[in-house]
Amino acid sequence: MTTYRAPIRDMRFVINELAGLERLAALPGYEEVSPDIAEAVLEEAAKLAGEVLAPLNKLGDERGASLTKEGVMAADGFGAAYRQFVENGWNGLSGDPEYGGQGLPSLIMAATVEMWNSANMSFALCPLLTAGATEAVKTHADDELKRRFLPKLVSGEWSGTMNLTEPQAGSDLSAVRTRAVPEGDHYRITGQKIFITWGDHDMTDNVVHLVLARLPDAPEGTRGISLFLVPKFLVAPDGSLAERNDVACASIEHKLGIHASPTCVMSFGEKEGAIGYLVGQENEGLPHMFTMMNEARQKVGLQG
Repeated sequence: MTTYRAPIRDMRFVINELAGLERLAALPGYEEVSPDIAEAVLEEAAKLAGEVLAPLNKLGDERGASLTKEGVMAADGFGAAYRQFVENGWNGLSGDPEYGGQGLPSLIMAATVEMWNSANMSFALCPLLTAGATEAVKTHADDELKRRFLPKLVSGEWSGTMNLTEPQAGSDLSAVRTRAVPEGDHYRITGQKIFITWGDHDMTDNVVHLVLARLPDAPEGTRGISLFLVPKFLVAPDGSLAERNDVACASIEHKLGIHASPTCVMSFGEKEGAIGYLVGQENEGLPHMFTMMNEARQKVGLQG
């Protein structure tokens, strides 16, 4: 069994002495932040990381996620651990209070992210991508999309993904072929994306995909890429889940490690076309996606 003991003493020193938590408490919105709050967060996060996540790490890597007729099934124990993670409010620790987050500084959140990754990187990759998707939707989406999707993303009840790469378009995103055709207040998305971390799973009620695609009249190259929100399940105006969208995991990549984190080939629009919603401005998808990518990069840095 994997064991992990969080270096709380070192984290406390970095937060209070090096970074200067007291200076953050002088900023608007952080008036209630104190070393005592930080200490309580670190202690409870260490318990979750050491007692729940770490013991699942070896088992998850040995058995991994699996693809069934119903979709991707998470490794044994991961669903229960994720429910505990969400119910205890960890996903929304630094989230915007307007959408149900706790509004704590990213400084404190960063320490918990280090714990999740140190204890169980396969598990930690799921909330990592959700945080990036949340930031992109919050920054670039219209008010209606924010209202319908952000509360569940902030809480972690729904997870998020980043869909850039295609079989013929790796680092060269100018070669993206996924299409988005306007249809009323939404778009029909068709195409395939590869290497999608936690692209499908059964730990959340919904998976919110952020997808780069081209409009019919888009200019060539990266200047013609737009960003779309494509949910696994459509969401009614009142926030309840509706019918399944035309999105599916076609296969799971076989990797050298982190097997409990499903790296998916995602198929959009195999039937009538997946319903998606424009995020931000047309043909500005790459700059908008960089909001998500930069958020993810910060957390990948914490993995080090």
